[in-house]
Amino acid sequence: MSLPLSREACVAKDAADPLAFARSRFDLPEGVIYLDGNSLGALPRATAQRVAELVQNAWGQGLIRSWNSANWITAPQRVGAMIAQLIGADADEVIVADSTSINLFKGISAALALRPDRRVIVTEPGNFPTDLYMLQGLKSLRPDLDIRIVARDQIEAALDEAVAVLCLTHVHYKSGEMFDMARLAAAAHAKGALVLFDLSHSAGAVEVDLNGAEVDFAIGCGYKYLNGGPGAPAFIFAARRHHAQMRQPLSGWMGHARPFDFVDDYAPATGMAQFLSGTPAILGLAALEAGLATFDGQTLKALREKSVLLSETFIALVETKLPGVFGMASPRNPAHRGSQVSLTHPHGYEIMANLIAQGVIGDFRAPDHLRFGFTPLYLRFQDVYDATEHLSAIMQAESWRAPQFATRAAVT
Repeated sequence: MSLPLSREACVAKDAADPLAFARSRFDLPEGVIYLDGNSLGALPRATAQRVAELVQNAWGQGLIRSWNSANWITAPQRVGAMIAQLIGADADEVIVADSTSINLFKGISAALALRPDRRVIVTEPGNFPTDLYMLQGLKSLRPDLDIRIVARDQIEAALDEAVAVLCLTHVHYKSGEMFDMARLAAAAHAKGALVLFDLSHSAGAVEVDLNGAEVDFAIGCGYKYLNGGPGAPAFIFAARRHHAQMRQPLSGWMGHARPFDFVDDYAPATGMAQFLSGTPAILGLAALEAGLATFDGQTLKALREKSVLLSETFIALVETKLPGVFGMASPRNPAHRGSQVSLTHPHGYEIMANLIAQGVIGDFRAPDHLRFGFTPLYLRFQDVYDATEHLSAIMQAESWRAPQFATRAAVT
């Protein structure tokens, strides 16, 4: 793999980039290098107009008629089908609803109901907090459950005939380490367990093939690599083979088989529609739909290849310019790494605050991780080079020691 390690080489690489056309689909601030798409995707140019038109016309003029005339009622399925193309699922296996946390609760509960004679959920320490917290909350309602938390290199050994569900995040939020999805699904199935993957740091950034890996359930957010905007609706996947038997406990009105019959007793809708609970968030769905349209004309294979090259270039430049200054929390092998690189430093917060003040936006995760996301839809190789130049200058001048960079913000 030939890496562009000078600015001239990076500019030349950008000029030859077959994916470069996608950058124009985003409204990127002048003078900002955005390396945080793994936390919040950049704003697509089409989003503001799409949402404004919905507000002014479908809502403003169509009013409640737009549930039918503007197809609001089918938006969760329509947008879910767009996400399905990015995660190796069929259109009728994905629906958009609620938040990642709520969908995790629904998905784990549905999986447990399919294994009523089992009580163990296996996960790992350091999983994304909401995943662990929701499992703890579920246990408070189901004291009979056993949440088995084991180190990632012991996960397969922890799978036995008592396990109902293996619940993991595909790409680790802090380190970027990526699980072998197919291998772990096969290991779980060999013991009769089901598997649920959180794709929040995967969908839209790495190649995901849920059906190829025979995954049972999956969830993910819409605001990271899918570019749906802050608080965008989340999605949930359930393999079609489970649709006839699965049941989820948040039996809201919209998940009813005939919601507009207004009967007193609940009857679940068939397929993915039963995962709907409350009224779909139409404005958020419209923004997410615009975000997903930024993938038009792209292939995940090409996006992944560029992502790997961007992150490998970043690592090589950091280690060339700043040898021994940072630790590396992410796997060296790109096949085991998502679309991010995490460096470590005892003063990681201050260094990242200094970088952000200079217009290089990444983020910080306690206790010492500086995270840099590489979104191939809009990131250029020259951006990567310039970001490492800023980082090098900060470290050489020790400007991060200025008092203003030590004040912790509410969101890091």
